[in-house]
Amino acid sequence: MINRPSRARTGAGAAVVLAIALSGCTGSTDSGSGAATFGELSGPATAEQLTIALDKDTGPINLFAGASDQLVELVYDKLLAPSPYVDDPQPWLATEVRQLDPDIWEADLRTDVTWQDGERFTPQDVVFSFQYMHNAPTGRYTHHVNDTPYVDRVVQVDDDTVRFECRDACPSLARVTLADLPIVAKHIWADIDPAEAKTVQDLPIGTGPYQLTAYSPTEGYTLTANEKYFAGKPTVDTIKMPVITDQSATFTALQSGEIDATTRTLSPELVAQFEQSGNLDSLTTQALSFPEIKMNFLRKPLDTPKFRRALSDAVDKEQMLDVVALGQGRTATQGYPHPDAPFANPGNSTPTDHTAAGTAFDELGYTDTDRDGIREIDGKPLVLRMYVDSGLPQDVRAAELVAEDLGEVGIGVEIEGMDAAALKERSAQKTYDLLVGSIGAHGVADPDQFIMSHRSGYLWAPDIAWDEWDKKYAEWLAQTTHEDRIRVMQELQTIHNAAPTTVPLFYPEEHWAVSHTYGGWAESPGSGIVHKWSFLPKDVVEAAHSSTVEAITELTGTPPATDVTEPPASEEHGH
Repeated sequence: MINRPSRARTGAGAAVVLAIALSGCTGSTDSGSGAATFGELSGPATAEQLTIALDKDTGPINLFAGASDQLVELVYDKLLAPSPYVDDPQPWLATEVRQLDPDIWEADLRTDVTWQDGERFTPQDVVFSFQYMHNAPTGRYTHHVNDTPYVDRVVQVDDDTVRFECRDACPSLARVTLADLPIVAKHIWADIDPAEAKTVQDLPIGTGPYQLTAYSPTEGYTLTANEKYFAGKPTVDTIKMPVITDQSATFTALQSGEIDATTRTLSPELVAQFEQSGNLDSLTTQALSFPEIKMNFLRKPLDTPKFRRALSDAVDKEQMLDVVALGQGRTATQGYPHPDAPFANPGNSTPTDHTAAGTAFDELGYTDTDRDGIREIDGKPLVLRMYVDSGLPQDVRAAELVAEDLGEVGIGVEIEGMDAAALKERSAQKTYDLLVGSIGAHGVADPDQFIMSHRSGYLWAPDIAWDEWDKKYAEWLAQTTHEDRIRVMQELQTIHNAAPTTVPLFYPEEHWAVSHTYGGWAESPGSGIVHKWSFLPKDVVEAAHSSTVEAITELTGTPPATDVTEPPASEEHGH
């Protein structure tokens, strides 16, 4: 049975992971004749200073207030590394993690770690972090503690061990939560009311390789190497991060040598130009993200599963890749989630099929009775309104192609452009029929987030019945092992892709350009190249991404539970 409390809180999660080889280990990423490969870059392995342009200001790296994962991880560490997007997370702040029962885990911690202010890292910091996440406002990380899964209690066992007790079976705790949740300092945050966590403007103190030593909305960020970092001295002494919001200005600064790199990827039409640059190296990574057309499943006729599948069938995904991404990536014929996530069902299928789309619309009774090329619904033309960020040329072109594709099967589309802030608000309020957006690694390569997205209003909403999904979801909740959770989750993906609420447009490659000032750049799944792993010694990076240490001991063969508690509906999903 599933218990359904009035304010549900969770049990469970599923384990995921994504195996993209670290290119720094293989030296195999090559986007063309002009592109350098990781390990064959022009720059040296160390640098005194780098200047890396950010595309936006997110404040003084407050992990509760929307700072990017990459910035957070320069300052903070997690128990396992590098992320939930690799096959087997490796030891980091924890040296070993073991499952004692379906709902109980223990972790042994390092004893040689200090906070950036000199205080010693202790098990109490881990206990406090989990407790604080329970009480802090919902955000990017909190669902891994207070709903999927629900970590009921964390206690210190001895001088270097903590125990995690979940409300229900939590087989993904090690592979997802412990590899995703930054640990904060008790002595810093204990006096801050959790309800005020998002308002904190103080410069953060973490255990990570860099300390944020200066920040202003106008000057940007200055990060200074933590020379006492437990994993080794960082390879760059100082990182300056100015904010350049204009894309054209960013790439002009890169070409002129004013900056060494940027968090912006090259747009498809710039790739060849930058590959031929004599003063820059270009690199390619596999993105764990994709652009998408979101469908408002709360509105007719998009609330009809057959209509949503027909709309997905009508989108020419091969043309989308060729025209919008200039062929740089893969066609999105495997739907949701990203096919490179190991929890992704290899049988996921969302082909382009105009014939099937037209037949489905006919069977639904949407026909063009007046022969004007547009089908009717309740006697009125079936016209959907699609919103797009007018400042993103790629998205605008994608919207135009979708409108053309739907027009071919008799569905009218009116496109309206707006600024990013207005689009975000419209998305949050669900005041659209169709909306062009994008989703990152947390959304499409984290198995717990796959579940949460169906309970947060992003992919579905818990107060709307979806009988097939609900039945299979109950089965997923009951599983007590990682292997069984993945098996059932793959069946949930089949259900979702048969009536999708979003249409992935293509699975892109990411192209980057960097100066010859530095050559230590590394790829980490879902994070591109601007992250902590690009600024740590090569042997440390390789070890963290190698999957050679069995850091996690899991139970196998435990039977499904007979009594579980349904997770809550979270209003934020932190994609």
